[in-house]
Amino acid sequence: MNRLRSTILAAATSLAVMLAAGLPGTPAEAQGASSPVPSLAPMIKRVSPAVVNIATRGTIKQRGPQNPLLDDPFFRRFFDVPPGGGTRERQFQSAGSGVIIDAKKGYVLTNAHVIENASEITVTLQDGTDIKAEVVGSDAPSDVAVLKVEHNALVQLSFGDSSRLEVGDYVVAIGNPFGLQHTVTQGIVSGLSRSGITDGYEDFIQTDASINPGNSGGALVNLRGELVGINTAILSRSGGNIGIGFAIPANMAKNVMEQLVKFGSVKRGLLGVSIYTVTPDIAQSLGLKDANGALVSEVVQGSPADKAGIRPGDVITSVNGQGVKSNTDLQNAIGLLRVGETVDVGLVRDGKPRKVTAVIAETPNEATTRAEAEDLDAPEIHRGLVGAQLADAPNAGGVLVRAVEAGSPASIAGLRSNDVIVNANRTQVGNLRHLRDAARGANSLVLTVRRGSTALLIPLR
Repeated sequence: MNRLRSTILAAATSLAVMLAAGLPGTPAEAQGASSPVPSLAPMIKRVSPAVVNIATRGTIKQRGPQNPLLDDPFFRRFFDVPPGGGTRERQFQSAGSGVIIDAKKGYVLTNAHVIENASEITVTLQDGTDIKAEVVGSDAPSDVAVLKVEHNALVQLSFGDSSRLEVGDYVVAIGNPFGLQHTVTQGIVSGLSRSGITDGYEDFIQTDASINPGNSGGALVNLRGELVGINTAILSRSGGNIGIGFAIPANMAKNVMEQLVKFGSVKRGLLGVSIYTVTPDIAQSLGLKDANGALVSEVVQGSPADKAGIRPGDVITSVNGQGVKSNTDLQNAIGLLRVGETVDVGLVRDGKPRKVTAVIAETPNEATTRAEAEDLDAPEIHRGLVGAQLADAPNAGGVLVRAVEAGSPASIAGLRSNDVIVNANRTQVGNLRHLRDAARGANSLVLTVRRGSTALLIPLR
């Protein structure tokens, strides 16, 4: 009987909390004429002025359809075709959203893809005021950017602790979808720690609150009006909302933002390991209690991991006391650290837990590698890579295959999107520059490719 009373009391208390929070649920008729109707309006009125519209203009270079002979180095030299001869410039304009996070300094948080290639950025406040914005810093791997505006009457949004979110928590998305300024949608947290959505650092919050084109960079807030996420992507076949949206956790966005404000960029370091997610099969074969962690398949000689004593076959289970459930967790944890920081790594070796300490090192030739990543075409590395879009793989090392054109030499050879090239002709590949060096003068190229939790060999001719 006492247990029944406790259950009824708990249910009544929960309902009271829901109504106080302004959640829909009880019709106005049932509350009585004098009772206030539950509403999110007070919270929305308070936080909406901190959400802004961002309009951009700029120019991008496009590579249009062209004769395949233009990819032949001999043909280009013979007819004196200049590098990039198949490219053309196109003017563009786009719109997104942003969140004011420091009213005094004028800092606005948004997505990096919202301002990508923009030469002119205009921030529009809720009252219609247009302000020119400058880029403080942008980080494509995490898709976070910080802008600065000059205005004496800004309203800021405070950060919430996104690590305390749970599936089922109510959230509200605020942004400018399809140019409809300050649109508000409500839903719940549908999932946490989602990955495999983009090519960068991922730990997404999944929500069914409607997110559409134009919402990117907008606010995902809890019922207290605290910023818990930056809306960034949707999963959709039509381009519109189907109830699956993703937001960057506020804690991650805040970490990146602080580095962008202080340094203008995020200078990521290197641990120096190639890793796989521990699957149930791997866990069973290694005698692990559960399928959590990142299995080390390779350690770069002379790297921080090598100096710390990490070995192939180790399973990394924590970084600075935070649990590592997958290779994505490890990638995110290391990717948010700066060069020179000391990191405590928890691991399992031969069934026994161990702890080692590593000092994060700078990625070799970072500036050169970044420039080459922007300018280097796959055909210039090897003819067998024609049709593949390549980029440096974040943190773990290697070359990421962003996309593969159907019917191209790369596709015929067996390369797929999201493959990671880690070895070429028995030479370890840490980035695009390494791949180019390994392929120089080689008629055939044998690649070691990491695909999910498996590794395979792909020959190119």
